[in-house]
Formats: sequence, structure tokens, C-alpha cells
Amino acid sequence: MARFDLTDFEWDVIQPLLPSKVRGVKRVDDRRVLNGIFWRLRTGAPWADIPARYGPYTTCVNRFNRWRRAGHWARILHAVSKAYDGDIQMIDSSSIRVHQHGANGEKGGRSRCMGRSRGGLTTKIHVLVDALGRPIRLKLTEGQAHDGRSAADMYGSVGAGQTLLADRAYDSDALRDSLAARGAVANIRPMPTRRRVPAFDATLYRKRNRVERFFSKIKHFRAVATRYDKHDDNLLASIQLAALRIWLRTYESVT
Repeated sequence: MARFDLTDFEWDVIQPLLPSKVRGVKRVDDRRVLNGIFWRLRTGAPWADIPARYGPYTTCVNRFNRWRRAGHWARILHAVSKAYDGDIQMIDSSSIRVHQHGANGEKGGRSRCMGRSRGGLTTKIHVLVDALGRPIRLKLTEGQAHDGRSAADMYGSVGAGQTLLADRAYDSDALRDSLAARGAVANIRPMPTRRRVPAFDATLYRKRNRVERFFSKIKHFRAVATRYDKHDDNLLASIQLAALRIWLRTYESVT
């Protein structure tokens, strides 16, 4: 087994979740193709450089694109992540630089989620993670997007009896009121300019380092750490696959 290939345990988890309906010619070995996709995801190499042991690189790139369009990567991640620990959830974002190969795509048409910030041309990854730092929801925006306003549609999984941890970028009365209406608690570091300072548990807030660890892990995948993809839907699919691998490894570590 090569360095970045799926382990037997990971394959046993993911195999039942793969599409089962096959039209026309039978698919080539799914595990081999997925290993090729994960190899490219981990190394950040061009698709054409996928080693021959994974078969024709065109098979890998076509499978990646076809299953992305069909929503299979998002569906598989959702199926694996349903076991999240919901008592505490954390939200944050991180920016990644857009490589010149990703920036030179055609203008207009499909969304690209690229914007100018202090780091140059960047894309921002927003993530909601559980108490163990495992991703529940993912989203992309332009690099200059405001964290709090951009994440307004990501809190659906935070419900009664649960706590959301977030930094000052997410401090707003609207978010606090929305969580309170659902019976959830907002443990968000307040802005220093607030006149009425909300309750804040600094000890509990320290657990927020789990979301920082998530970004550290996901940026080990070089196709995510640097954006080579011209279109945001391809990049999001890559991030979903990297997140899937993180989930699979946490499952394997406790068995």
C-alpha cells in the first residue's frame, strides 16, 4: 500500500457509501481510483502527474468531477459526519492563497470565490466543527468576506442545550439572540468596544483550539493549502474529501 492510500479500515467504512447504480460499462476498481484522487489531493500535483499505479489519470479526474456534479462527495461526508459530538461546536475561518494557475480561469459564469485581501488573491474556508474538531459544515467565500456575516447560514446544527464557541469576529446580538431562541448558548469572545459585556467563559473558550487544529490538519493536503482549482465547486469538493479523510482517521483511532 502506498503512502497516501486508503487503509483497509477506511475502505471498509467508505465502500458501502459509494454510488451503487452503474450505467453502461462497469466502473473500474473504485479503491484504486479513489487512492489516485487522494494522492493528488495530498500532494497538490497536477492531475496528469498521478502515478500509473492508479490507472489513467483521466479516469481519476473524470470520476472526481462526475461525482462532484452528482453531489456524491458531499453526501458521503454527510453520512460519515452524522455521528458528531454536538454538545460543543466551534466556528472559524482560514484563508488560502490562490495559485496563479487557479487565478487565470475564464471570468464570469461559474462562481470562483476569489477576492483581494491583505494576503493577495485569496479564498476563505469557513468551517463548523464538533467538540473533537471534526468538520460538520463547510463553506467558501471570497478572501475579504466578513467571518460573522458570511457564516450566518451555518448554525443549523446548533440546537437546544448546545454551546457555540467563536472568536470576536462572530460577536453580534443577532447571532446571540438566534442561538438563545433555540435554547443554545453563545460563548463568544466579546468585542472590546461593547458597552454591555455578555457572559463569557474563558476556560471553556480554550477548547476552541480544536477548530485551529482542524485547519492545521486540512492544510496538510496541499491541493487545499494552495488553491490550484479555477472554480470553487472543485475546491470545495477537495476540501470535503480532505474532511472525509480526517473523519475516517478519527474512527480508526478509536477502534
